[in-house]
Amino acid sequence: AKGAAVSQPAAPCPFQCYCFGSPQLLLRCASGAELRQPPRDVPPDARNLTIVGANLTVLRAAAFAGEDADGEEGAAGGVRLPFLTALRLTHNNIEVVEDGAFDGLPSLAALDLSHNPLRALGAGAFRGLRALSSLQLNHALVRGGPALLAALNAALAPLDELRLLGLAGNALSRLPPAALLRPRLEQLDARLNALAGLGPDDLRALERDGGLPAPRLLLADNPLRCGCAARPLLAWLRNATERVPDARRLRCASPRQLQDRPFLDLDEARLRCADRDAEDVELAGPELEASYVFFGLVLALIGLIFLMVLYLNRRGIQRWMRNLREACRDQMEGYHYRYEQDADPRRVPVPAAPAG
Repeated sequence: AKGAAVSQPAAPCPFQCYCFGSPQLLLRCASGAELRQPPRDVPPDARNLTIVGANLTVLRAAAFAGEDADGEEGAAGGVRLPFLTALRLTHNNIEVVEDGAFDGLPSLAALDLSHNPLRALGAGAFRGLRALSSLQLNHALVRGGPALLAALNAALAPLDELRLLGLAGNALSRLPPAALLRPRLEQLDARLNALAGLGPDDLRALERDGGLPAPRLLLADNPLRCGCAARPLLAWLRNATERVPDARRLRCASPRQLQDRPFLDLDEARLRCADRDAEDVELAGPELEASYVFFGLVLALIGLIFLMVLYLNRRGIQRWMRNLREACRDQMEGYHYRYEQDADPRRVPVPAAPAG
């Protein structure tokens, strides 16, 4: 297509990268495992940078700032890419993002770190990104555990201009409080996590004062626990359904009697605290199943012992069966003899002669 033709850039493209249209439009680098750090010869007037499929592993401080390809200092303050607005770093095996990793990118508005096995995130990883409005961390926080969630909460705190935040597919059991408190947040994607629900504090954090629009929340594919603790969330959803575009896709994961039921179709009267007993029974299911297995093993052991006793006493049992058979035969012979005696016509009594 004509729109995708490669033109002559104002500065040469980096090695193994592609400049589409011009460096001001799109620069794409897919160097595989050979690329272990961001390219140092990115044209200074680049606007969009995409690096996919590399092996960056660690994003060190000022990874995109510092000296240019000629060894000279970039712009003042170490700004080498002053016009870069979009940075996509998906599928790059990034495990660590140090403090100040994105220093020197004053115009960055969109950052995508999705599909990276993050294990550590500096509390100041996003410092200086005053213009950042979109941050995507989908499928990137699964391996970090609670420590990574705490670090993310600290790293999000200075991003007052953040409008779009993607946290889908991260097995989160709770949302970072700082994410809910971003004043200009417009949408938070929390699908495909391990959220059992949202508490009153989370719902209050989603409200906005001063005329700012309240953020939209995507919650589908979370294992909601439909007990009495879910009443605030159900009431909030019914009053602000438009704030959760996928509300109709919410399903109950527990208790068992409400499993896979649409959350919005539930009556609050069914969300009883007594359901906790049913939940306890459900949670006790594995233990109860294990007890059944143990009981079955005990019965099998008793049956085996009984068969062994029978085997060891087989001669005595055979003698007992023989004696029982002979006793039954003697009894039957006695009955047969009495029957023959009663049926003999010679033993029929003679009727008495009439009187006179």
